[in-house]
Order: sequence, then structure tokens, then C-alpha cells
Amino acid sequence: MRKASGDVKISGVTLAFCQALLLFVLFGTWYVLTETGVLAPFFFGRPLKVAHVIWEWFASGKIYPHLAITLLETILAFVAGSLLGLGIGLWLALTPLASALADPYIKAMNAMPRVILAPIFAVWFGLGVTSKVALGVTLVFFVVFFNVYQGVKEVSPVVLANARMLGASKRQLLRYIYLPSATSWVFSSLHTSVGMAFVGAVVGEYLGSAKGVGYLILQAEGVFDIDTVIAGIFVLTVFALLLDYIVTRIESRLLVWRPKTAETEAM
Repeated sequence: MRKASGDVKISGVTLAFCQALLLFVLFGTWYVLTETGVLAPFFFGRPLKVAHVIWEWFASGKIYPHLAITLLETILAFVAGSLLGLGIGLWLALTPLASALADPYIKAMNAMPRVILAPIFAVWFGLGVTSKVALGVTLVFFVVFFNVYQGVKEVSPVVLANARMLGASKRQLLRYIYLPSATSWVFSSLHTSVGMAFVGAVVGEYLGSAKGVGYLILQAEGVFDIDTVIAGIFVLTVFALLLDYIVTRIESRLLVWRPKTAETEAM
């Protein structure tokens, strides 16, 4: 059993059933509204045709090369952006002078709508995987960076003072105090970063590519095939959720010391 809102207890099976029922109701409503003409199928698609497109993609194998490219771009951007954000976030948080010098530039880069960098990366790196990964890294980096930076800054001064009094070295402070403090902040940012990595990959494919799910969506949009566009969105959403689930499982194993919440207990 687990608690939902308030003091109401709901079992995991009941919760899963209610979530599945809600999904069924949403799709049923979509089906009824489009079949009765309340919503124009030309603009909103038809759920059965969307399902048929997805089935044909996987049954024929057409989707696999495109999906492999998009997932590769997403994973590379996610890993590279997360590692850069973690490393630079730790460095600046522990180096006040460097942080003060870099502060206005980091704020300026973060304020910039980084999606507009896609054409520049296409010129620099070409229309291959590298330009999409570069765009994804710029989106993931700042999400992780600011969380790591804040996580290190939130370390209790009392804990630091006690550790120094006991003779802890800088390496020991980093390993046993700063990193554990930043880790929970890192994982909270990684859930957002998964979506950002997908955005970088798909936007890059949109602006110039010959493969990828974003490319399939662009081709369907060009001929006003809304069913295929929605099918591509659904496929991307499902795989984004799978990556997010993997991050959640890793988080639950690495952060065993953290008190469990209702959400983590359901995993």
C-alpha cells in the first residue's frame, strides 16, 4: 500500500489500473471527438490510424534505423552534457574566484535561446550526428550545471566545519560531503535532462538530416500527414519515458540512504 494525496492509501496495482483507465478514457475521448467530427481529423488525426502507422513502422522495420540514430544522439548528448555540467558545476562551486569571473557569461549563455544554435552547429559540424549531439549538450549542460552548483552551495557549514576539525582533506571533503550532497540534485536534474536531450536531437534532425525520428516527422509534416506526425511524437515520448525510468532505477540504487517518498516506493 502507498499513500496518495492526504491520508488516502492506494495499492500499487490499483494506482496502475487507474492510470491505465485514465489513458483509455483520453484515447476514447479523442476517438469519439474525431469520428463524430467535433475535432477535424485533418488537424487532430485519428487514433486508429496513428496506431496503424506505429504498427507498420515496427512490423516493417522502417523505424529502427531512424530510431537508432535519434537514440544515439540523445544518449550521447545526455551523457556528455551531464558530465560537463557535473564537472564544471563542482569546479565553479568550489572555486569562488572562478565562479565570480564566469558568472555573467554563464547567465548570458543560459538566457540565450540555445535552439537557435542549431544552424551554427550544422555549419560547424555538418548534418551528421555531431551537430545534433552538440545542440543536445547545450540544452542538458545548464540544467545539470545549476543543480550541481546549488547542491554544493547547500552543504551545511556545520558539517564542513566538523569534517575539517576531524582532519578531512580536500579530496575527502569532495568524496564524502560535496559529491553526496550534489548527487541528489544531479538526479533531480537528470529527469529534465532526458527531455532536453531528445529536444536537441529532434530539433537538429528537423533542421537538416537524412535519418532520425525527427526526419520522419518533418517528412510527414511536409505532406500534411498529421497521423504520422502524431505517431512520431508518441514513439519519441515512449522512449523518453523509458530513458527516464532507467535514470530512476539508477537513482534508487545509488541513493539508498535517501528516505523513500511515495513515488520512489512505487518503483
